[in-house]
Amino acid sequence: MKYLRISLLFTLTLIFALPAFSANENEAAVAEQTEEKEGINLKEILFGHVQDSYQWHITDIGDHALIIPLPMIFYSQHSGFHVLCSSQFAHEPDANHLRQGPDGFFIQGPEDEKGRIVEQVNGELVPVCFDISITKTVLVLFINAILLLLCILIPARWCKKHKVDDPAPKGFTGLVHMFVMSVYDDMIKPALGDEANKYAPYLLTAFFFIFLTNVMGIVPFPPGGGNLTGNITCTMFLALCTFLIVNVTGTKEYWKEIFWGDVPWWLKVPVPLMPFIEFFGIFTKPIALMIRLFANMLAGHVIAISLTCIIFVMFALGGVMGKVLGSFMTPVSIFLSICMMLLEVLVCYIQAMVFTMLSAVFISMSHVKHHG
Repeated sequence: MKYLRISLLFTLTLIFALPAFSANENEAAVAEQTEEKEGINLKEILFGHVQDSYQWHITDIGDHALIIPLPMIFYSQHSGFHVLCSSQFAHEPDANHLRQGPDGFFIQGPEDEKGRIVEQVNGELVPVCFDISITKTVLVLFINAILLLLCILIPARWCKKHKVDDPAPKGFTGLVHMFVMSVYDDMIKPALGDEANKYAPYLLTAFFFIFLTNVMGIVPFPPGGGNLTGNITCTMFLALCTFLIVNVTGTKEYWKEIFWGDVPWWLKVPVPLMPFIEFFGIFTKPIALMIRLFANMLAGHVIAISLTCIIFVMFALGGVMGKVLGSFMTPVSIFLSICMMLLEVLVCYIQAMVFTMLSAVFISMSHVKHHG
């Protein structure tokens, strides 16, 4: 039950942390240049999957786009709270890069401010001051959170009804039990030793949340397909959790080694060189966790999509050469895409494992014992 409470708190906090940032975070990071070849918008193909948006574009059926509209919740200092739907806004921007909506609201479309909700006040466009819309990233977070809770509650229900000396469970419950014990025995216990039970709820929650999110991200159809760990806001929150646990639970000896370590005095006085380096290291650890997870998952998605785009680029060359190159590259691209997706499954586990192991190691390093 302690693990369940930690999981619920962890998930709910992340749900409320993402909406204010996720609508603009990934879209602002999209490359500024658009490569188009005879109607093929490579930027839209490459980044349409990884960027956040106010609607979930599934696919195109002919000239019709299959889109899941999402609720837009925001506060304007001029007109108060509003709850709208993304379907109420125009799908295509006008000449001024604005997608018109009801009540004088627009979604700004230029590349440098893509996705920002603005309101027309006295002829001027004023950004809303508080946006907690259920964007694609937030919806994916809800879906993954529900799946994670089911993965926890089903085995927990079995454990509640059975004794420790009962035969091991089979099927899905047995798989989860094996997975949990593997993470605990191979990642958490070696790093934390006797304190493993104290921090296992957080570390197990982090591992399974990241692993499930990574796996759902490579599923090519809803409810999968959302690149949640490719959103730096999400990885920043996960790294922040580890940062707080490491430094809030750190021992006095840990802080002593940072500000007055066992090094020659001239490295501490009059210029506090080593204390500065050690203090700076407090922040580089969570930054490394954040960037590693974000960059690896984002790069994996972009590479997999890029391999598929090779087919369309070759055929777009036109003429006999385009047909020959397109026909030749089609099986090659499909083969490489399949290999990349299989590699991505391995990367999903590795990135969850690395984040959990490093978090456990950082927590262990902050629990320095007195050297007697």
